[in-house]
Amino acid sequence: MVDVQQRADARAGRDTKGGSATGGGAAGAGRRPEAVRGRQPETGFEAEDGRLTLRERKKLRTRQRISGEATLLFIERGFDNVTVAEVARAAEVSTMTVFNYFPRKEDLFLDRIPEGQELIGRAVRERGPDETPLAALRRLVLDLLAERHPLCGVGEGFEYFWRTVLDSPALRARAREAVEELEGTLAGLLAEAAGGDAGRPDHSARLAAALIVAGIRTAYAEAVGRQLTGEPVDEVAAGQAEVLRRTFEALERALPA
Repeated sequence: MVDVQQRADARAGRDTKGGSATGGGAAGAGRRPEAVRGRQPETGFEAEDGRLTLRERKKLRTRQRISGEATLLFIERGFDNVTVAEVARAAEVSTMTVFNYFPRKEDLFLDRIPEGQELIGRAVRERGPDETPLAALRRLVLDLLAERHPLCGVGEGFEYFWRTVLDSPALRARAREAVEELEGTLAGLLAEAAGGDAGRPDHSARLAAALIVAGIRTAYAEAVGRQLTGEPVDEVAAGQAEVLRRTFEALERALPA
């Protein structure tokens, strides 16, 4: 898995156990932000998963290396100031290889979108016999927050990620698009759970998906805003957990069981 800070330290010729970094924002002056230390891997899939073949593991490690190098460059210089060719050189692959793994430049940075889709699908489809899809989603988002998973939006150094997104119109547009994709996926899952057609979710499934995604997005946006103002991560996470619990309680009252 990609260790962003160790790679950054190695490039800068520093001891990975110490040292300081300069530059306090998304466009640091020549060094990666120290707060990137502790970030989880830059992709959401585990290269050492025993279910993967050797070829699949090699491909996954290549994907992780490309995304990791891209993340370092984007955080240091800003997304719009880095070309795909520069990412390819840093990852020691061809530009074509980068596009083979990431069809769009934005997906190099927002590379956990597929993992989010997968986790939501698994939560709904593999829920307990007496568990509603809404309860399964509540459990998922609170578990992700508890473990400070990158998809929860809150964690040490995550402010550098969010500043990079906010500084780039292209990344903001892709993030909005990803939310729409997620809403569509969830509508299909809810229709399927109700015995309907996942490919053609009815109005009830689409409305429920829209409300759920809006509730979660609102809670995440509040937490991100608090972290960007410098509030301690643990306080932000505790506040987000409470907001999420209240959000799901409201959704349970609004949506049919």
